[in-house]
Amino acid sequence: MMKVRHGRRANSVLLNDDQMQIPALNDVLSARARVRRLVRPTPLLWHPLLAAETGLNIHVKHENHNPTCSFKIRGGLNLVASLPADERRGVISASTGNHGQSIAMASRLEGVPCTIVTPRGNNPEKNASMRAMGAEVIEAGRDFDEAREYVERMSVERGLRYVHSANEPLLLAGVATYALEIFEDLPDADTVIVPIGGGSGASGCCLVRTALGSRAKVIGVQASRANAFARSWKTRTRVVGDSADTFAEGMATRVTFDLTYGILERELDDIVELTEGELAEGVRLALRTAHNLAEGAGAAPLMAAVKLREQLAGKKVVCVMTGGNIDAATLRRILG
Repeated sequence: MMKVRHGRRANSVLLNDDQMQIPALNDVLSARARVRRLVRPTPLLWHPLLAAETGLNIHVKHENHNPTCSFKIRGGLNLVASLPADERRGVISASTGNHGQSIAMASRLEGVPCTIVTPRGNNPEKNASMRAMGAEVIEAGRDFDEAREYVERMSVERGLRYVHSANEPLLLAGVATYALEIFEDLPDADTVIVPIGGGSGASGCCLVRTALGSRAKVIGVQASRANAFARSWKTRTRVVGDSADTFAEGMATRVTFDLTYGILERELDDIVELTEGELAEGVRLALRTAHNLAEGAGAAPLMAAVKLREQLAGKKVVCVMTGGNIDAATLRRILG
């Protein structure tokens, strides 16, 4: 891990917490061995129908093909495998599902008891998946951020290792392994588009891009109904949203987080916001042209590319399909 110097694209940056340090490329390379115990490199595919419909040279990074159908599994595998003995009595985390599945599966592999707290009314299929992996699942709070606050209290009461969904260097190093695969497979990529919720995926992509000396731009995507990060990044003043009212639960957070915001404030090149209608069309576009099931966040990069069509013309674009865990009721509504 490296301490951080201020300034865009510096190798590292010191945050308010001196012990929360940004991963270096060597940390990502080390994480790859732990990640590959379960996760094989995911495909980076060019889909003819997608190219024909959008008029763009898009390559899709299929993180929806991972064991938990999400990129998050990479971070969980690296973090839980790295826990010291005194933290293996149990872990606890807040999630709307993909991060929770990551921690649950990694904990099962490592024999570590796991508790996940989700918002009330969370995606029932994600909750069922986490329980099937052996996690205790508790529903508390009206949204992710209230569930997270509940976890922060509960971790102290139970004496459990609190795993934050973003402020974890080991988590970030694991997630960043997907970016290594992108730039190894397509070193001349011009643009990478990735959704932003807590920001781990976009941060990992930015760090690897910079460390490898790539000239690719990294563009983030947020739901307009959950745009605390977008507003913060554009104004350089961190804000807290009143709500995160989007069906794309992978992006449904009202706050920014120290580690990932600190990276993205300097490293991210642009941010795009999508309406609920555009997010739904992204899901349909993924099914129609790539024949892949993507959740709202996972399909968001495709619609962001469509929205930026003029500036992306003639460029090699990578859209990260971060997850495919959409529940049946939401999918029926979108397709209906």
